[in-house]
Amino acid sequence: MGIYEELQARGLIAQVTDEELIRDLVNNGKAIFYIGFDPTADSLHVGHYMALCLMKRLQEAGNKPIALVGGGTAMIGDPSGRSDMRKMMTTEMIDHNVECIKKQMSRFIDFSEGKALLVNNGDWLRNLNFLDFMRDIGPCFSVNDMLRARCYVNRLQTGLSFLEFSYMLMQGYDFYQLYQNYGCNLEFGGDDQWSNMLAGTEIIRKKLGKDASAMTITLLLKHDGTKMGKTSGGALWLDPEKTTPFQFFQYWRNVDDQDVMKCIKMMTFLTLDEIAEMEAWDDSRINEKKEILAYELTKLVHGEEEAQKAKDASRALFSGEGDDSNMPTAEIENVPETGMGVMDMLVASKLAASKSEARRLIQQGGLTIDGEKITSIDHVVTKEALTEGIKVRKGKKVFVKVLAK
Repeated sequence: MGIYEELQARGLIAQVTDEELIRDLVNNGKAIFYIGFDPTADSLHVGHYMALCLMKRLQEAGNKPIALVGGGTAMIGDPSGRSDMRKMMTTEMIDHNVECIKKQMSRFIDFSEGKALLVNNGDWLRNLNFLDFMRDIGPCFSVNDMLRARCYVNRLQTGLSFLEFSYMLMQGYDFYQLYQNYGCNLEFGGDDQWSNMLAGTEIIRKKLGKDASAMTITLLLKHDGTKMGKTSGGALWLDPEKTTPFQFFQYWRNVDDQDVMKCIKMMTFLTLDEIAEMEAWDDSRINEKKEILAYELTKLVHGEEEAQKAKDASRALFSGEGDDSNMPTAEIENVPETGMGVMDMLVASKLAASKSEARRLIQQGGLTIDGEKITSIDHVVTKEALTEGIKVRKGKKVFVKVLAK
């Protein structure tokens, strides 16, 4: 089985422009491909994870990745999938974010000895002359066609600025630059990027002729596995300072039952034979599957040592086994001898912003302490329990050990 067939078997391919040519390129290690990452934050998140894994898979099959960070396009912002315009960032903020995410990419992609490239589109976009760009690239696009593009259709109802409307031209120009300067012959992206991705092939076809366009092929990744990765606190970050390895592990340890095998197929590096064997397990082993998923993803993002610590802490949480010393903790000062009301405890440990939020959490059945669901807002946590430490579960995915300081 070639890498193209493996991607298909894992459910990663949604659309392609020329399947036979793509199959030949990637299966024979002839693809020089790129994926873009707009530096809208100082960390990548789970939404980027599958793209990074794809780059790793293809590089291991002999292909050459180009990681394109959007130091230029981030100044505009991609309107795809949004209902409003992104917050404008300064060049200083963008450049800072670019440096931060470069380090995270190195865990997935081998940049040594020319095996991969990391390129910033700010190098060619920031110094463009507007009139020269419009005369050169503008004729390659039909406004009628652009207005029918999926990335714009929804925004036409709520309002689309010309700034965002120009994003497609910028992304298309990226592919043109990479094709010209680095021999890039393949672009990958999420399933919300199809129109933007085709823009690059359109520029090359019209500027360089039909023969040249044969190498500008796009392939689309399904986003099914990455539509998750959202928590009550926002995105699930790859930076351990933003999302700890334990929190990352626990998120995947608690995915819905029906999503477990899909995530294992799409997001781990377990072999297809290993996955087929797991699919044959009966339903009683669902928690074992979840633990494997969480461990494999945490190992890829944070390393084997951190993954093992998170696994041990998780087992301590769920079964009383394992080491709970790596569980996130919250310390409370000045605990009265008579103990604390549960709502006061939640506020003091910053698990709730206010007593009203704590009350709602309890009344909605979202609070568990040491495995027991708390149903009364008058529940009291003893000082002795807090001195030893209690394991608090808030909702489905927030787990904290609360201690008296």
